[in-house]
Amino acid sequence: MAKYHLDQIDQKILSSLVKNARMPFLEIARECGVSGAAIHQRVKRLEANGVITGSRLLVKPQALGLNVCAFISISLSESGKYQDVISYLKKIPEIVECHFVTGKYAILAKVYCFDNDHLMEILLNTIQKIPYIQSTETMISLDEPIERQVWVKEYKNTSFTKKSEE
Repeated sequence: MAKYHLDQIDQKILSSLVKNARMPFLEIARECGVSGAAIHQRVKRLEANGVITGSRLLVKPQALGLNVCAFISISLSESGKYQDVISYLKKIPEIVECHFVTGKYAILAKVYCFDNDHLMEILLNTIQKIPYIQSTETMISLDEPIERQVWVKEYKNTSFTKKSEE
């Protein structure tokens, strides 16, 4: 397994790209005091080492009429059926995030719906009909005062071991 260390320039690159994934490499290079080619090489190395896994365009759900954001906690009747349930949940386009969590519930899903009727339809006629889902608990988000990507700053120890791909 290869050991990879993020230095201050890598951290500056990540910080810039998290703020604006479309920031030109030459602008990042000026901020870092290195050449554009060096930034390009470092970004490629960050991608190859799994630090950067892609970039994406963010769309405000409300701009599409998706005015209800909810979090659905899901308990399973059989813990060993987690992967089966996930395969069903992946087919529901309203689910935008899904986490395997500790505590009373096994799964936490984030959904966007047009309105409460749409949310009820998804819950009653889709999610709660999935085999091995025992129960759900839904929380509707009233506001999202913090929305950001991972916080990139100078950490004292930013070395990690890259997992080998089999």
